[in-house]
Amino acid sequence: MMNIQIDWQVFTPISLIGGLLLGAATVILLLGIGRIAGISGIFSSLLKPKRVEAWQVLFIVGLVVSPLLYGLVRPLPAIEMSTSLPLLIGAGLLVGFGTRLGSGCTSGHGICGNARLSPRSMVATVTFMLFGMVTVYVGRHLLGLI
Repeated sequence: MMNIQIDWQVFTPISLIGGLLLGAATVILLLGIGRIAGISGIFSSLLKPKRVEAWQVLFIVGLVVSPLLYGLVRPLPAIEMSTSLPLLIGAGLLVGFGTRLGSGCTSGHGICGNARLSPRSMVATVTFMLFGMVTVYVGRHLLGLI
């Protein structure tokens, strides 16, 4: 049986602020211009040179700049990778394939779609979570990779 615990000693209110900012940004984007804040869709639209809109560029720039701004106030957490680069590349490619197959990513479906009570997003989110759990179980307990 799996036991999941929250380490309250490392929890900070900054995560709550980040969540509120993310929620506010998604509401502003939806109510302001009628668009969904799905990161994979926004990013992939930047790779298609047909018509990039300013809000798409600003959204991605915000994702890149916000940790840098946070780093001016508090130290950024150390990045630790305990797996091989080929495994990370393979995982990234599988995630990319999955977002195309699922017509969106966890942010588009999990945050925005579920908030709109979209049945497709609810199914997609359950599928993401289920396959994530299966992947961790297989990787950790059967293959010893994670």
